[in-house]
Amino acid sequence: MTAALAATSTRPLVLCADDYALHPLIDAAVVQLARLGRLSATSCMTTAPGWAGAAPALVALRPQLAVGLHVNLTESHAGAYPALGLKQAIVQTYTQRSRACIQHWQARLRTQLDAFEAALGTPPDFIDGHQHVHQLPGVRQALQDEITTRYAAHERPWLRSTAPAGQLWRAPKALTIALLGGWAATRCWQRAGLHTNRGFGGVYGFDAPTPAAYGAHMQGWLAQVQAGSLVMCHPAAGPVPGDAIAAARTVEYAYLRSDDFAHALQAQGLHIHQGARLPG
Repeated sequence: MTAALAATSTRPLVLCADDYALHPLIDAAVVQLARLGRLSATSCMTTAPGWAGAAPALVALRPQLAVGLHVNLTESHAGAYPALGLKQAIVQTYTQRSRACIQHWQARLRTQLDAFEAALGTPPDFIDGHQHVHQLPGVRQALQDEITTRYAAHERPWLRSTAPAGQLWRAPKALTIALLGGWAATRCWQRAGLHTNRGFGGVYGFDAPTPAAYGAHMQGWLAQVQAGSLVMCHPAAGPVPGDAIAAARTVEYAYLRSDDFAHALQAQGLHIHQGARLPG
């Protein structure tokens, strides 16, 4: 079966690698997987010191590879970027919801969008968040306000929904993410006419010790997704020094390059979507 025929006879899956620009080993994995046709998208951390240097490698991969903004409020980059911890961000966004607070988050979003556009010359194809901060109260409203005022309707990025696909909400971590804003943010953005993916997967404890173990997780996600669902991943071409999920990143990279992953997609009647916009 040719690749073109396979794409028309199977369902599209959006597979997104997070954290581009956080470290060169992450960037290398994203570029290699994109060249192999194993990724739909990557989301970029424009607060990272390496962003300006890493951005040019993405130019040749577009538009087949969607390139988005990975909103960061919680990663300090060894003190180089002022950030909150995740718990502090959650507390602030749930307890401080005045208009002034929304404008504060909007200003931080604006700075990161400015950095994205300065490096790549276009708006991001989509927006998501590091540790899913984009969906938190206040931040999700700030994101909606900034997108709708900054961009014309035809150039607005789509937004990552973390509302779980199928029965994936039964996993405690996926349910927690959805309850912290996944379902509420999706409803908010869709009411505003903004586009989101249809269902979400890729949530686990970053505890798979081998590619086969990660593959078992992947097969569970693939069994639940629908056409246009998004699965996140966090690959790296080698261990990232000081990274809490360094081991998981290399395991994911090994699996996503493998024939086992290709066979898992085929078994579920899926193909990796290519293109800047969401499928269908």
